Amino acid sequence: NTIMAFELPKLKYAFNALEPHIDAKTMEIHHGKHHQAYVTNLNNAIAGSETEKLSIEEICKNISKYPMVVRNNGGGHYNHSLFWEIMAPNAGGKPTNEIGKAIDAELGGFDKFKTDFSQAGATRFGSGWAWLCVKSDGKLCICSTPNQDNPLMDIADCKGTPVLGMDVWEHAYYLNYQNRRPDYMNAFFNVINWDKVNELYLNARK
Repeated sequence: NTIMAFELPKLKYAFNALEPHIDAKTMEIHHGKHHQAYVTNLNNAIAGSETEKLSIEEICKNISKYPMVVRNNGGGHYNHSLFWEIMAPNAGGKPTNEIGKAIDAELGGFDKFKTDFSQAGATRFGSGWAWLCVKSDGKLCICSTPNQDNPLMDIADCKGTPVLGMDVWEHAYYLNYQNRRPDYMNAFFNVINWDKVNELYLNARK
Protein backbone atom coordinates (compact mmCIF):
# COMPACT_ATOMS: atom_id res chain seq x y z
CA ASN A 1 0.00 0.00 0.00
CA THR A 2 1.81 3.10 -1.22
CA ILE A 3 1.39 6.34 0.66
CA MET A 4 0.22 8.96 -1.80
CA ALA A 5 1.91 12.35 -1.76
CA PHE A 6 -1.41 14.18 -1.45
CA GLU A 7 -4.82 13.26 -0.09
CA LEU A 8 -8.31 14.65 -0.06
CA PRO A 9 -8.78 16.80 3.06
CA LYS A 10 -11.77 15.95 5.21
CA LEU A 11 -14.52 18.54 5.43
CA LYS A 12 -14.92 20.14 8.86
CA TYR A 13 -18.71 20.28 8.46
CA ALA A 14 -21.46 18.07 7.02
CA PHE A 15 -22.33 18.17 3.31
CA ASN A 16 -25.66 19.80 4.14
CA ALA A 17 -24.20 22.33 6.62
CA LEU A 18 -24.01 25.16 4.07
CA GLU A 19 -27.66 24.88 2.97
CA PRO A 20 -29.64 26.67 1.68
CA HIS A 21 -26.73 28.58 0.13
CA ILE A 22 -24.82 25.58 -1.19
CA ASP A 23 -26.75 22.34 -1.41
CA ALA A 24 -25.62 19.01 0.03
CA LYS A 25 -25.58 17.21 -3.33
CA THR A 26 -23.26 19.82 -4.85
CA MET A 27 -20.94 19.64 -1.83
CA GLU A 28 -20.86 15.85 -1.96
CA ILE A 29 -20.02 15.69 -5.67
CA HIS A 30 -17.69 18.71 -5.59
CA HIS A 31 -15.64 17.38 -2.68
CA GLY A 32 -15.89 13.63 -3.16
CA LYS A 33 -15.71 13.45 -6.95
CA HIS A 34 -14.16 16.62 -8.42
CA HIS A 35 -11.57 17.32 -5.73
CA GLN A 36 -10.78 13.63 -5.33
CA ALA A 37 -10.09 13.41 -9.07
CA TYR A 38 -7.59 16.30 -8.86
CA VAL A 39 -5.79 14.57 -5.99
CA THR A 40 -5.69 11.20 -7.78
CA ASN A 41 -4.50 12.72 -11.06
CA LEU A 42 -1.87 14.83 -9.32
CA ASN A 43 -0.51 11.84 -7.41
CA ASN A 44 -0.39 9.77 -10.61
CA ALA A 45 1.38 12.58 -12.48
CA ILE A 46 4.17 12.98 -9.90
CA ALA A 47 4.47 9.34 -8.77
CA GLY A 48 8.09 8.25 -8.28
CA SER A 49 9.52 11.74 -8.80
CA GLU A 50 11.16 14.19 -6.42
CA THR A 51 8.03 16.32 -6.67
CA GLU A 52 6.30 13.91 -4.27
CA LYS A 53 8.37 15.40 -1.44
CA LEU A 54 7.22 18.98 -2.09
CA SER A 55 4.28 20.84 -0.57
CA ILE A 56 1.44 21.85 -2.86
CA GLU A 57 2.45 25.50 -2.31
CA GLU A 58 6.00 24.81 -3.52
CA ILE A 59 4.68 23.06 -6.60
CA CYS A 60 2.34 25.97 -7.40
CA LYS A 61 5.09 28.57 -6.93
CA ASN A 62 7.22 26.85 -9.59
CA ILE A 63 4.41 25.60 -11.79
CA SER A 64 6.06 26.74 -15.03
CA LYS A 65 8.53 23.83 -14.61
CA TYR A 66 5.76 21.25 -14.71
CA PRO A 67 3.56 19.74 -17.42
CA MET A 68 -0.04 20.92 -17.80
CA VAL A 69 -1.41 17.85 -15.98
CA VAL A 70 0.39 19.00 -12.80
CA ARG A 71 -0.71 22.60 -13.28
CA ASN A 72 -4.38 21.66 -13.69
CA ASN A 73 -4.57 19.03 -10.97
CA GLY A 74 -2.12 20.64 -8.54
CA GLY A 75 -4.03 23.90 -8.87
CA GLY A 76 -7.28 22.00 -8.43
CA HIS A 77 -6.02 20.44 -5.22
CA TYR A 78 -4.64 23.66 -3.73
CA ASN A 79 -7.66 25.76 -4.74
CA HIS A 80 -10.26 23.36 -3.38
CA SER A 81 -8.35 22.70 -0.15
CA LEU A 82 -8.53 26.45 0.49
CA PHE A 83 -12.16 26.67 -0.66
CA TRP A 84 -13.46 24.14 1.91
CA GLU A 85 -11.56 25.95 4.67
CA ILE A 86 -12.90 29.41 3.97
CA MET A 87 -16.52 28.31 4.11
CA ALA A 88 -18.49 27.46 7.25
CA PRO A 89 -22.06 27.11 8.46
CA ASN A 90 -23.55 30.13 10.28
CA ALA A 91 -20.91 32.33 8.72
CA GLY A 92 -20.97 35.27 6.32
CA GLY A 93 -21.77 38.79 7.41
CA LYS A 94 -19.32 41.64 7.45
CA PRO A 95 -15.88 41.03 8.95
CA THR A 96 -14.87 43.32 11.83
CA ASN A 97 -11.42 41.80 12.51
CA GLU A 98 -8.11 42.75 10.87
CA ILE A 99 -9.16 41.57 7.42
CA GLY A 100 -12.32 43.69 7.75
CA LYS A 101 -10.27 46.75 8.63
CA ALA A 102 -7.89 46.10 5.71
CA ILE A 103 -10.84 45.75 3.30
CA ASP A 104 -12.16 49.10 4.54
CA ALA A 105 -8.77 50.81 4.29
CA GLU A 106 -7.46 49.30 1.05
CA LEU A 107 -10.44 48.17 -1.02
CA GLY A 108 -12.92 51.00 -0.43
CA GLY A 109 -15.10 49.29 2.16
CA PHE A 110 -17.02 46.04 2.38
CA ASP A 111 -19.79 46.91 -0.11
CA LYS A 112 -17.25 47.89 -2.75
CA PHE A 113 -15.24 44.74 -2.00
CA LYS A 114 -18.37 42.63 -2.46
CA THR A 115 -19.11 44.29 -5.80
CA ASP A 116 -15.53 44.03 -7.07
CA PHE A 117 -15.06 40.44 -5.89
CA SER A 118 -18.34 39.42 -7.52
CA GLN A 119 -17.30 41.25 -10.67
CA ALA A 120 -14.04 39.27 -10.75
CA GLY A 121 -16.08 36.08 -10.63
CA ALA A 122 -18.76 37.25 -13.06
CA THR A 123 -16.34 38.40 -15.76
CA ARG A 124 -14.19 35.25 -15.65
CA PHE A 125 -15.17 33.65 -18.95
CA GLY A 126 -15.68 29.91 -18.78
CA SER A 127 -14.20 28.31 -15.69
CA GLY A 128 -12.00 29.81 -13.02
CA TRP A 129 -11.70 31.47 -9.64
CA ALA A 130 -12.08 34.87 -8.00
CA TRP A 131 -9.47 35.68 -5.36
CA LEU A 132 -8.73 38.00 -2.50
CA CYS A 133 -4.94 38.00 -2.12
CA VAL A 134 -2.19 39.51 -0.06
CA LYS A 135 0.51 40.88 -2.37
CA SER A 136 4.21 40.82 -1.50
CA ASP A 137 3.90 44.38 -0.13
CA GLY A 138 1.25 43.18 2.36
CA LYS A 139 -1.62 44.95 0.59
CA LEU A 140 -4.86 43.31 -0.51
CA CYS A 141 -5.89 42.83 -4.12
CA ILE A 142 -8.80 41.21 -5.95
CA CYS A 143 -8.28 39.25 -9.13
CA SER A 144 -9.33 36.16 -11.01
CA THR A 145 -7.57 33.25 -12.71
CA PRO A 146 -8.66 30.83 -15.43
CA ASN A 147 -9.29 27.12 -14.91
CA GLN A 148 -7.41 25.84 -11.83
CA ASP A 149 -4.66 28.47 -11.87
CA ASN A 150 -4.10 30.53 -8.72
CA PRO A 151 -2.10 33.61 -7.65
CA LEU A 152 0.66 31.50 -6.06
CA MET A 153 1.65 30.29 -9.52
CA ASP A 154 4.65 31.87 -11.22
CA ILE A 155 2.61 32.07 -14.44
CA ALA A 156 -0.29 34.02 -12.88
CA ASP A 157 -1.15 37.54 -14.07
CA CYS A 158 -1.87 38.53 -10.48
CA LYS A 159 0.51 37.22 -7.85
CA GLY A 160 -0.02 36.94 -4.13
CA THR A 161 -1.08 34.67 -1.30
CA PRO A 162 -4.77 33.77 -1.61
CA VAL A 163 -6.80 34.30 1.57
CA LEU A 164 -10.23 33.89 -0.03
CA GLY A 165 -11.16 32.00 -3.18
CA MET A 166 -14.51 31.60 -4.89
CA ASP A 167 -14.91 28.72 -7.31
CA VAL A 168 -16.81 29.83 -10.41
CA TRP A 169 -16.59 26.55 -12.30
CA GLU A 170 -20.08 25.37 -13.21
CA HIS A 171 -19.60 22.24 -11.10
CA ALA A 172 -19.56 24.51 -8.04
CA TYR A 173 -23.14 25.66 -8.55
CA TYR A 174 -24.91 24.09 -11.52
CA LEU A 175 -27.14 21.58 -9.70
CA ASN A 176 -28.77 24.29 -7.64
CA TYR A 177 -28.29 27.50 -9.62
CA GLN A 178 -28.00 26.19 -13.21
CA ASN A 179 -26.54 29.03 -15.28
CA ARG A 180 -27.23 31.71 -12.62
CA ARG A 181 -23.66 32.37 -11.53
CA PRO A 182 -24.58 35.74 -9.90
CA ASP A 183 -27.14 34.04 -7.64
CA TYR A 184 -24.53 31.53 -6.53
CA MET A 185 -22.00 34.29 -5.89
CA ASN A 186 -24.52 36.18 -3.78
CA ALA A 187 -25.17 33.03 -1.77
CA PHE A 188 -21.42 32.44 -1.33
CA PHE A 189 -21.14 35.60 0.79
CA ASN A 190 -23.40 33.92 3.36
CA VAL A 191 -20.93 31.07 3.94
CA ILE A 192 -17.58 32.90 4.05
CA ASN A 193 -15.71 31.99 7.23
CA TRP A 194 -14.15 35.39 7.95
CA ASP A 195 -12.32 34.04 11.02
CA LYS A 196 -10.41 31.65 8.77
CA VAL A 197 -9.83 34.31 6.12
CA ASN A 198 -8.48 36.59 8.83
CA GLU A 199 -6.12 33.88 10.08
CA LEU A 200 -4.81 33.34 6.52
CA TYR A 201 -4.48 37.12 6.09
CA LEU A 202 -2.39 37.50 9.26
CA ASN A 203 -0.18 34.54 8.28
CA ALA A 204 0.36 35.93 4.78
CA ARG A 205 1.57 39.25 6.21
CA LYS A 206 4.13 37.75 8.59
